Amino acid sequence: MNLYQTLSAGLNSELVQAAVALGRRLERDGAMVACAESCTGGLVASALTEVAGSSVWFERGFVTYSNAAKRDQLGVSAHSLDQFGAVSEAVAREMAQGALNRSEAVLTLAITGVAGPGGGSPDKPVGTVCFAWAIREQGVWSETLHLQGDRAAVRLQAARHALSRALDRWLHRSGPQTH
Repeated sequence: MNLYQTLSAGLNSELVQAAVALGRRLERDGAMVACAESCTGGLVASALTEVAGSSVWFERGFVTYSNAAKRDQLGVSAHSLDQFGAVSEAVAREMAQGALNRSEAVLTLAITGVAGPGGGSPDKPVGTVCFAWAIREQGVWSETLHLQGDRAAVRLQAARHALSRALDRWLHRSGPQTH
């Protein structure tokens, strides 16, 4: 299955369902989300805007594939990129915070990873994806997953995970905290 077929199949099912669930809750709460994507190249923004009426709760998306874009658009530090690499929780956290700082959203999500088929290393093999979520005045959370499959599968799984965990983080928000 090529990327277009995967997107057509996935975008019309679990990915859009995850976007709908997040959107309904954000609309109910009068809140907006923004996303900062690297390896998913806009899949999350695409899923969010697939939903009619999403302009009520989707504020904007940043596709920052290169390190320069991460620095310029999101304010990711050159130090973090040099010390930890683009595929790291440190960079994902700065991407999420940067999206929060550069938008009107109160919830942001960020994704950076190695989708493949090349680009992996022993420390960060293909399928390594780092995620972060930020809620204004409450903190930033991050995690790393090792996803399986080809490039399209890794990207689709990453987008779906980012959306479902964004909803989970939103539903379980409370006082200021950083994890």
